[in-house]
Amino acid sequence: MHYAILGESQLKVSKICLGTMTWGEQNSEAEAHAQLDYAIDAGINFIDTAELYPVPPRAETQGLTEQYLGSWLKKKADRDKLIIATKVCAAADWIPYLRGGKNRADKKIIKSALDASLKRLQTDYIDLYQIHWPERHTNYFGQLGYYHMPEKDGVPIGETLDALAGFIQLGKIRYIGISNETPWGMAEYLRIAKASGLPRIVSIQNPYNLLNRTFEIGLAEFAHREHAGLLAYSPLGFGALSGKYQDGARPEGARLTLFSRFERYTNEQGEKAIRAYVELAGKHGLVPAQMALAYVNSRPFLTSTIIGATTMEQLQSNIASIYIQLEKELLEKIEAIHVMYPNPNP
Repeated sequence: MHYAILGESQLKVSKICLGTMTWGEQNSEAEAHAQLDYAIDAGINFIDTAELYPVPPRAETQGLTEQYLGSWLKKKADRDKLIIATKVCAAADWIPYLRGGKNRADKKIIKSALDASLKRLQTDYIDLYQIHWPERHTNYFGQLGYYHMPEKDGVPIGETLDALAGFIQLGKIRYIGISNETPWGMAEYLRIAKASGLPRIVSIQNPYNLLNRTFEIGLAEFAHREHAGLLAYSPLGFGALSGKYQDGARPEGARLTLFSRFERYTNEQGEKAIRAYVELAGKHGLVPAQMALAYVNSRPFLTSTIIGATTMEQLQSNIASIYIQLEKELLEKIEAIHVMYPNPNP
């Protein structure tokens, strides 16, 4: 396994992070524990979850993912060797069941969310606590076009940072990060932290894959210059870059087969790009999913790639991608496809 320093923290995290959002929906508790055991044996020390999980989010399952991780952590004597990351929900009208829909990134709500996560995780502290999406109205989750709505700004970023600072002082959180953020949002977190002496973010967790490289446009430079690297989620585009959904195929038990809501990586341009990448991998004797992951793993602004799996076979293959080095000729061909189909699924 390869490792990297998480921002300006003292934490050394594995460059493959174990994602967990299928646990409690597509994976049982026993399967989650088996994934954890295998991942740890493979050298992974970084595990990412969220209070919202599993996905797709439902009132009946909310919190199960943290609960499954917690029941496994309870058996571990070496909790201090693991880096556990979780997330708190900001305002959203599509999760009315969570705290009665009264979600805000303020001190009261964060305390409630944090204490609940700590209880489910059966731990005294969280290594990386992340704001799951911006409180304000802006672009995330694939939304195109920006419409300025200052009346929907919600809790100011400075107030959120001040609240998080208090929980760091109490020892409940070690470091903080952001997720699904924009360049302005990242700049604002950094500016306010410096101006007010508040905790500095150490990471940004955003989507990044061969079908969606928008992170490179406005955020990659921030990641380099501000030492707040990318934690890349959806590195396979909901599994689309494996090629298993080509020509309308819907394998039994697969995410897009089970849940019609996941349409982000299924448009016509995306399907053309997927076909090109899958064919390229085949010509070079590579498994398409491993080529796609190896590309993400190789990015200089990356801290860690968050992989997910529903089967042990997928998990083993995804972890093994860390050892694949893409040759210059192959990288040039990937760039040529990107020029032909630039960011078809932002």
